[in-house]
Amino acid sequence: MNDLSRSGSIRKLWVADTAAFRDHLLRLDPSTRRNRFGMAASDEFVARYAETSFALDTLIHGVFVGGELVGVGELRALGRSRSDAEAAFSVESDWQGRGFGSRLMERVLLAARNRRMERLYMNCLASNGQMQRLARRAGAELEYEGGDVVGLLVPQTPTPASWMREAVRDGYGWASAVADMQKKAMPTRLFGRVH
Repeated sequence: MNDLSRSGSIRKLWVADTAAFRDHLLRLDPSTRRNRFGMAASDEFVARYAETSFALDTLIHGVFVGGELVGVGELRALGRSRSDAEAAFSVESDWQGRGFGSRLMERVLLAARNRRMERLYMNCLASNGQMQRLARRAGAELEYEGGDVVGLLVPQTPTPASWMREAVRDGYGWASAVADMQKKAMPTRLFGRVH
């Protein structure tokens, strides 16, 4: 599956992807942005969030369609023990309903599993039905706390097969990203032919 397909390609983001991550978050419509951050978030807040995410050791998977980042799944350790983590997701409104959230959830769960996370939390507004359905499908127990919902998942124990699955996906993602960078760097006309 290449990134030009409407089904998108998923890979881990690197620090070099900070601008793409920021731009994705800034493109979220007001409702999607509110659902993602649990509040109305200004452009300045969103830009600062994106700039600090990689410094906070957040593991981010992104969905790319046509070379553009349109959705992300984030995994961030909570506390020093690194046994608890939080997951957060966002998919731009034009790309919702295509299974990207489920695919990102699967990647985040695999990453949490392989890092021996014991508990994975997902917080969302009580009005965010999409996130609640995504969490339930993944097997989360949901607890309602005022205007918020907290989902709890217990990742499986890692196995050699789960480590291999993540390593293969990372290798494919790296190769795909390098190929995309090369395409962008190539002149549009090479040796008299349009590519």
